[in-house]
Amino acid sequence: MDHDLDRERAMKAWRRAERIRRLSDRLIGFGRWGLGLDGVLAWVPVAGTAYSLGAGALLLHEAFQAEASTATIGRMALYLGLNTVASGVPLIGWAADTLYTGHAFAARALQKDIEARYGRPADAEALEADFRVVTGR
Repeated sequence: MDHDLDRERAMKAWRRAERIRRLSDRLIGFGRWGLGLDGVLAWVPVAGTAYSLGAGALLLHEAFQAEASTATIGRMALYLGLNTVASGVPLIGWAADTLYTGHAFAARALQKDIEARYGRPADAEALEADFRVVTGR
């Protein structure tokens, strides 16, 4: 496969992982802490687990599309598995899921894998600057 096509696919995966990371775990920022759909939906039986599974599946799909390393995919699966299991346990699990940013950890693992092979996307700084404005970080 052409290196430029591989790089472009990886950059798209990096950006999609960033969107999922923000949506899941950082829609609203509170200093170093954030709250996203995953934390909010954790308190809604079935919806929290469904969202967690869906967002996790999308992140893993992006990892396979970007041809992430086996170690990265394994680490992502561990983060996402813990996140999903927590969302299935009433009250204590829901509270843990609200505080544990498994989607963010998995997304960042994928982004680091991509950055090690292809560098950062050209618009990464702008995406992060927008993120800081919205969340106050």
